[in-house]
Amino acid sequence: MRVLELAPQVYATGQLFETDLQLLSKQGVRSIVNTRPDNELEGQPSSAELAKAAEEFGIMFVQFPVDPASITKEVAEAFMKACDELQRPLIVCGRSGGQSTKIWETAESL
Repeated sequence: MRVLELAPQVYATGQLFETDLQLLSKQGVRSIVNTRPDNELEGQPSSAELAKAAEEFGIMFVQFPVDPASITKEVAEAFMKACDELQRPLIVCGRSGGQSTKIWETAESL
C-alpha cells in the first residue's frame, strides 16, 4: 500500500480492502474517509463492507464520494468539516488516491 502524507497525521492512499484494515488498525489509524463512489470498478469492496470491517477494528469509517471533475468550494468545505471531526491518524482513500489528494488540497487552499 502506497501512502502519501497530506498533513500531520493525515494520509492519502488508493483502494483499500478489508484485509488492509487490520494492518491500519495495528498502525494506530483511527479514521478513514473513502472518497470513491460504490460500483466505480468491478471487484472493489462496497462502502458498507469496508465500514463493517473498519468497525471490527475500532476504526471510524466515513463514506464521502467525490467526482473529481466537480469539486466545488462547497464540496471541499463539507469534506474538510467531515475530516476535522475525525480522530487522527486519518486515512483518505479512493481508487488511486488521486481524487482524495485533490479534494484535500482544494479544501486546504480555501
